[in-house]
Amino acid sequence: MPITRVPAAPVCPSTGRLRPLGTDEVRITGGFWAERQRTNASATLPHIFAWLEREGWLGNFDLAARGGLPDGRRGREFSDSEIYKYLEASAWQLGNEPDAALEERFRATVARVAAAQEPDGYLNTRFGRPGQGARWSELAMGHELYCLGHLFQAAVARGRTAPGADDGLLGVAVRAADLVCDVFGEGGIAAVCGHAEVEVGLAELGRLTGEARYVEQARLFVERRGHGTLPDHEWGRAYYQDDIPVREAEVLRGHAVRANYLSAGAVDVAVETGDADLLAALRRQWARTQSRRTYLTGGQGSHYQDEAFGEDWELPSDRAYAETCASIGSTMFSWRLLLATGGAGYADQIERVLYNVVAAAVSHDGDRFFYTNTLHRRDPGVAPDPDAASPRAFSSLRAPWFDVSCCPPNIARTLASVAGLVATTDADGLQVHQFVPATIRTALPDGAPIGVRLETDYPSAGAVKVVVEQAAGRPWTLTLRVPDWAGGATLMRVGTGERVDAEGAATISLTGDFAAGEELVLDLPMAAVFVHPDPRIDAIRGCVAVQRGPVVYCAQSVADDASAPDLAGVVVRTDVAPVPADSGVRVSADWPSPAGSAWPYEPGEAAPAAATTGELLLIPYHDWGNEGLCTMRVWLPAR
Repeated sequence: MPITRVPAAPVCPSTGRLRPLGTDEVRITGGFWAERQRTNASATLPHIFAWLEREGWLGNFDLAARGGLPDGRRGREFSDSEIYKYLEASAWQLGNEPDAALEERFRATVARVAAAQEPDGYLNTRFGRPGQGARWSELAMGHELYCLGHLFQAAVARGRTAPGADDGLLGVAVRAADLVCDVFGEGGIAAVCGHAEVEVGLAELGRLTGEARYVEQARLFVERRGHGTLPDHEWGRAYYQDDIPVREAEVLRGHAVRANYLSAGAVDVAVETGDADLLAALRRQWARTQSRRTYLTGGQGSHYQDEAFGEDWELPSDRAYAETCASIGSTMFSWRLLLATGGAGYADQIERVLYNVVAAAVSHDGDRFFYTNTLHRRDPGVAPDPDAASPRAFSSLRAPWFDVSCCPPNIARTLASVAGLVATTDADGLQVHQFVPATIRTALPDGAPIGVRLETDYPSAGAVKVVVEQAAGRPWTLTLRVPDWAGGATLMRVGTGERVDAEGAATISLTGDFAAGEELVLDLPMAAVFVHPDPRIDAIRGCVAVQRGPVVYCAQSVADDASAPDLAGVVVRTDVAPVPADSGVRVSADWPSPAGSAWPYEPGEAAPAAATTGELLLIPYHDWGNEGLCTMRVWLPAR
């Protein structure tokens, strides 16, 4: 379907099965995500800016502008990218709601970045000046192109939410992109960046500006990947996906953030160039990664040393790395595949990630973060210093900042733009992929207007009411996603009593010339259920988890609560169904009391130990760790 109108959305393909609706067309009005967007605007964005200043990462641009580098430069080689992600998050937030103070800070930050740009467009505070490494001299791990990819995405966000803005960010991005094409285009340096990201940035900047060579450069980077242009790595070339050409791979592998960013960029290239074979390869890779290398929460990456995917079925709960940025990258990949193909299963993964990783990775107050998202914490650990950047990715509690703080601004830009993941249109009508209280105002390709209001308490309840507020003047089709957990879903047209059963389908639809005031109601069964793992996942064989709707639950034992349950030996009874409680879900459980032993292995089967039976309260996984140091587990031994 050709795209004739460009919405204020992070991804706007020129063609595809579905057209995304932007944050200017979908307004979240309440509920789970409105609350988090408010916290993101009032707490998270100011918190991030304060730490960027405090750590000197923003100040690096001031040093560059006045010739003060390399002396005094602070932060890792990729710290420039955190400023760009902050700018992107701010641009989306300003598009949601004008804010004079944030607008002033945005413009001032852009001015500081622009002052550091070289006349030919080069922009980086770590390379390129006397006393520093030469430009493009450390492509494997230097992150120069990676940083520029985030700059391009920030410029796209501003260009789509404030077209014609005179702050100069788009000009900075265009000059940098032109340089990248000159240096790395045909006949130039035939190499790639060790951390994929520039591909999605170039593709989207090309879509925004109409500059075809940006998309072509993204294509070149995708096609060069996997041909050994980067040096071998201690964890192998798979670490940065330079082991196998993208179109020949069968599954995502290596560093999980890099893999997802690369795949998202490759979808962009496949769509814009009409490369059906590349798109088919990416769909296969997504499917196998989902079925064999993804945690129940939607998190990805089971290796700590290289922040990477493990082998098929290698999904240990207590060693789950599941970096927040990897899950955001997974959302980027999934959303692009959804737009290209219309497949509803891609929205299922987005929902899992949003409710169980993105929502978990930031504290209720919006000023502390998880870098990794374990599914089993055995020891309460030690609280991070609230006034210092954490040197460790894995923290006992959410930390205020990290030496590597890619995740906080990534969370912020995702929350600020989450309305762009809610709905799409095609020639036939409107599709709703995520269930939030919202208003939707858009037009179909033939100009027919559609205005609806979504009313729901989701994910607390499974009823989603769609109220037509503006009639299209012709018949159109309303399609709603049926999550993979929602057996028995129905859609009813209230005024006529017309009802459709999902019958196992991934979507459910009704077509009509809907009048203003008409109501349609989607009903999704929301019982709490035990989830059983594939037996090939050795680490959790014999365990169960509990899920209600899209929300995964966990057991938590707060360290300073004398009445908190012991989670080390708990055994859940699956013959008693989970029961919803005010603050979560209750399950029946036994606490065996095995005899002590000097050696934890015995010949033969151990005799059954005496056990105490009681109830175990489970809370939403996204809420864990907000009450202080604790132990936690998602997967529980069962009988």
